[in-house]
Order: sequence, then C-alpha cells, then structure tokens
Amino acid sequence: MQTPNGKLTPELVAREAWGWGSEHRAQPLAVSISQVTEVGTCYTPDEIRALADYAHEHGMLLHVDGSRLGNAAAYLGCSLADITSNVGVDLLSLGGTKNGLMGAEAVVVLRPGSAPGIPFLRKINLQLSSKMRFISAQLIALYEGELWRKSALHANTMAARLATGIEALIASGAADGVRIAYPVESNAVFAVIPPKIAERARAQYAFADWPSGEHVRRLMCAFDTTPEDVDGLIATLAG
Repeated sequence: MQTPNGKLTPELVAREAWGWGSEHRAQPLAVSISQVTEVGTCYTPDEIRALADYAHEHGMLLHVDGSRLGNAAAYLGCSLADITSNVGVDLLSLGGTKNGLMGAEAVVVLRPGSAPGIPFLRKINLQLSSKMRFISAQLIALYEGELWRKSALHANTMAARLATGIEALIASGAADGVRIAYPVESNAVFAVIPPKIAERARAQYAFADWPSGEHVRRLMCAFDTTPEDVDGLIATLAG
C-alpha cells in the first residue's frame, strides 16, 4: 500500500477495514501505527486524532508503536500526551532502548477497559521479568522529567546536521546520485546513495539498505551520536 510519507490515513484504513460480521474474513480489531513512522516522518496530533476517531467509530482500537515517540514529540514541540492520550490513542508500546535504556520497554493501556487481557499476555507470549523493578527504574528515570526530550532532541539535531551536510554535498556536486528520499523529521535520514558510494561508507559506518526504493539507505542517529560521527560520514560520502 502506498502511503503519504509513510503515514496511514482514515481513507487508507478504510480500504482494508471491512467485512465485519463475515465468518469468511478476519475481523478488523485495531489500527496500528508507528510514531515515528518507518520512513522517519512524524504524525501530527490532528492526524492521529483522525485515525482514532475512525477506529472508534468502527469499533476498533488505535495502537501506537512508540519506540521513538520521544523523537516525534521533540520534533513537534509537544508533550508525549499530545500525541497519545490527548488524541484518542488506546494502547501504546512505550520505547526506552532507542532513547538510551537497556532492554526497557512497556505496554501502556491509555483507555481503561480497552484491553482487559493485557495482564495475561505476559505469561502467554513471553515471561514476566523477575526483576521488573530494575527495568521500571530506567523508565521512571527517563520519563519522569525531561531526560527523554533531551536525548531525543540531541538525536534529532544530529540527523538534521547529517541531512544538511548531505544537501550541501548534493549542491556542490560532490556526491553524484545522492539525494534525500523523505522529509527529515526525527533521528532518521533516508538517502538514496549509489552502490559505490555506499560501499565506501559502509567500510566505516553501519547502516541499513531500505526496501522502500532503489539504493535507499537508512542512516540513524542516536542519543550518543556525536557531531564528529556525523561530519565523518559526510566526508566519507564526499570521498
């Protein structure tokens, strides 16, 4: 399915959400989105509200994969609630590992009664951690203040620095065939990088080849990415 910059819309959901009451079709129960999206863009509060309204009107839940939720809130300049509970999100996968924690993730039920079976999933699908307090302590440290925003803003800033550097290379003609593939709205830069340049860069830096287009590479920045890391990659792309 083709989506605008990696985002679902109510119109796109409507193409697949049908067949209620038919025993010959799996029943649509939930809409699930990623914030940040799989191409590094961010859903606005209004876009999420529209999806929540559509889902609820049709008896479905709205789930948000928030492994990089902090990066989205930092980019949008809003609170975490502004893109979750305040706009109708029912379930949230709250990420920590992509913002500096060690193995700390949580599933948060934002609308009481919307997921009564959640407590049992811990034993059905995996295992209840015997030392949950150590995982919880990390999440409290990250989210009770503004540490999450500080780390996310840094990662986003490094991605913006990388995108600016790549655009400068393109303007100067120093990186033939390189271009930015999607809007840079988080800590991810998706760039079209020809094989020879990618091979040269991969000798020093790790990045993924992305299936969304020919020679698209996913360049990720993190809470611990340094300006020197970014500038070094830019220099390598220039050759």
